[in-house]
Amino acid sequence: MSNSTYIDLSHVVHDGIITHKGLPAPIICDYLSREDSRQRYSPGTEFQIGKIEMVTNTGTYVDCPFHRYEDGKDLSEVALESFVDIEGVVIRADYRNGLAVTAEAFRDRELSGRAVLIHTGWDEHWATDAYLEGHPFLTEDAAVYLKQCGVRLVGIDSMNIDDTRGKARPVHSILLREEILIAEHLCNLANVPNEGFTFSAVPPKFKGVGTFPIRAFARLI
Repeated sequence: MSNSTYIDLSHVVHDGIITHKGLPAPIICDYLSREDSRQRYSPGTEFQIGKIEMVTNTGTYVDCPFHRYEDGKDLSEVALESFVDIEGVVIRADYRNGLAVTAEAFRDRELSGRAVLIHTGWDEHWATDAYLEGHPFLTEDAAVYLKQCGVRLVGIDSMNIDDTRGKARPVHSILLREEILIAEHLCNLANVPNEGFTFSAVPPKFKGVGTFPIRAFARLI
């Protein structure tokens, strides 16, 4: 039995939850209910088969290059090791001190080859209207710095890693062009140490999809 400690960094996805303003909530229901299944099986035997209708940007999810670039790798093409057991580092950037997270937040930290997770505390607003407006984000110079440092993945506990008040998405553009994955809508980063953990965020192996919900977690080492 493993002695590892795991910290779940994913929000619960349930019927009707709104992740992005303007995008539909997921519909989660029975395709085959337990009651109806009793007609198909022997007495005392029943099953439930669920049905989910949703956009891929739902809950806590990962972005891969295809999300931004037509010629970028989709979920089926990104190597498994890009999602699993990545040495991690947490950067503390409390949203109460300002929404824009600049390159200065990352200076003097060892970032090369790591999953860099930005803890802003914005996840406290999850499932409220406040979560969808005026969220923390990375600036373009931060994205350039992270690219230059050779990070493997960048995650944040807010609605979007980019400033959504405008139409440009420089952080997505810079990171995904370099095949640096992005994880958005993380939570519980307050419970993760600054270092001494690995990060995993594994989506299904879909072809032609650039974003999908994940079960993200830290494993303390």
